[in-house]
Formats: sequence, C-alpha cells, structure tokens
Amino acid sequence: MPDQARTLAQVSEGALLAEIFPLFAGGPGMPVGPGDDAAVLATGSRTVATTDTMVRGRDWVDEWSSGADVAAKALTQNLADVAAMGGRPTAVLVALMADPAVSVDWVLDFARELGARAAEAGVAVAGGDLSSAPTGVLAVAVTALGELPGTAVLRSGARPGDVVAVCGTLGRSAAGLELLRSGTGAGAVAADCVAHHLRPTTPLSAGPQAAASGATAMLDVSDGLLRDGSRLAAASGVRLALDSALLAPDVDVLREVVGDGALECVLAGGEEHSLLATFRGELPAGWRALGRVDEGEGVTLDGEPQQPRGWDHFAG
Repeated sequence: MPDQARTLAQVSEGALLAEIFPLFAGGPGMPVGPGDDAAVLATGSRTVATTDTMVRGRDWVDEWSSGADVAAKALTQNLADVAAMGGRPTAVLVALMADPAVSVDWVLDFARELGARAAEAGVAVAGGDLSSAPTGVLAVAVTALGELPGTAVLRSGARPGDVVAVCGTLGRSAAGLELLRSGTGAGAVAADCVAHHLRPTTPLSAGPQAAASGATAMLDVSDGLLRDGSRLAAASGVRLALDSALLAPDVDVLREVVGDGALECVLAGGEEHSLLATFRGELPAGWRALGRVDEGEGVTLDGEPQQPRGWDHFAG
C-alpha cells in the first residue's frame, strides 16, 4: 500500500517508531537515546525544563499548516522558553496523541522536520510517547531541557531605570496569520510574514548572551508584546513604558501588508518568539530599545495605559 494511503490504524506502534527514530538527532550529551524506557542525558550544570502542547483546530489548522509546520512551531516555542531563562537547549521529548485515521505521512513529515530543526539547533531528540486519541483529535506536546551556564534570568528582576529591549522582530506572525485568513498579500514582506507564522524562529543565542550581559528580567514573546510585557511588569512590580517611535520600524514594515492593523499586530500579535528583556546598562549586540522601566504597574504606550491584549488559551 502506498505511503500516502497509510493511516496510523494500519501500522503498529513499533513499526511507526522504527520509521521515526532515524529522523531524530542524537549527540554526545545523550549517552542513551530513544528505544529504552527512558533516555539518559549527561548534564554538568543546572537544568532548565519547559513544555508546550499544540492541538489541531486550536493551535493550527490543516488548511495551511503541514506536519512539518507544526513541528517547527512546536520546537521553536519550547526552545525559546529555555533561551528566555538564559539557558542553552540540549534535548527535547516529544509526545503525539493522534486519531488512528491520521496519515502516517503526516507523522513522518512532522518527525522529519523536528529532527532536522533540532539537529540545526544542536538539540538531541531524546524520545517521547505515542498515544491513540478520539476521532478528529491530533495533538503534540514537546518538553525541552536545557543547561544553565549562570544564574537564571527571571521575569521578576526589572527595576525602574532599566531599558526595555527586544531581540528579534514584532508582529510578523500575527500579520502572517491575517494574510492566511484573508488569502491576500504578495511580495517579499508578505511571504516573510506567512513563513514566520507557519515556521517561526527564535534567537536562541540571544538568551545566554543577555544573561551574560546582565539582563535583569526576560521572557519569550509568545502571546503578544502587551500581554507578555504585562506579565513581566507584574512579576517585577513595575511599569513598562513603551515608546511608539521605537516601535515604528516594526509597524512601518507591516503597514505594507496589513495596513492600519500593523500597530495592533506589533502590540498584540502572538507566536513571534522574539525575546523581551530589561537591562541596566548598555544593550548587547542585536538588541534594540523599546522603552524604559518606570515605577508603577502595567504597560503604557507613550504614557497611555494599555490593556494586556494578546493570545489567551481560554479567553482567546
């Protein structure tokens, strides 16, 4: 039977794993890889751990997301969280919960991209789990582990007088989602936005770099600048005062493809996976200022209080 006709119901778990395991990266930091009851990792420092789950119909739709797209997004959002603590990702564990009617090709497409991207990042795929699920259900969960070379950078360390800065872009993923929904958009900027929504990237090395440069607080922009900024502000007991002039480069680029919605994409767009941090001194290379830390609470834009808009898993 041709591969494209196979479903998970037509292969055994062992047979499927035999096809998946060769697609995953190993490395010297993993003396024992997938295949036993658990993997064995060699660690010489404190370990950072995080996990995220993606559910079809909630976190992606098959209309424009392939198995490879889902793998790229699931891996990036986890590695970004490790980097946001100042850590270096070392390994991931992957769980798949699937309706047996899901095609084998979808699973192999997912595994192939996950393995390739993990290898590019120097991250071992240490194993995981497969489970059948009710009709129509398809979900993946990734757990990422990392090593912490120094002190963890928390959300709670920002102080008045710090500079608020970002490494990476803002609003591209949200603009890409809008373009996919509308079926509009042409040109390099539109293509870049769609690509970043489907397969986002994150500046992994910027996390440890920020930690070494004295970042006082840091997090991954996964749910939107305002929502994630509000989380950092609340944890630190401060106000983040954003400056629209410093956001203008992001807004101006996106205005070409989403018009008047560009500012909202920058402020509230999720799944960007850039890093947001605060610094007391000079910014490291690759970081740019967005504003300052003041006494108070919440987030302001040019002095105006902003509601913590952005993605919420239950409120939307």
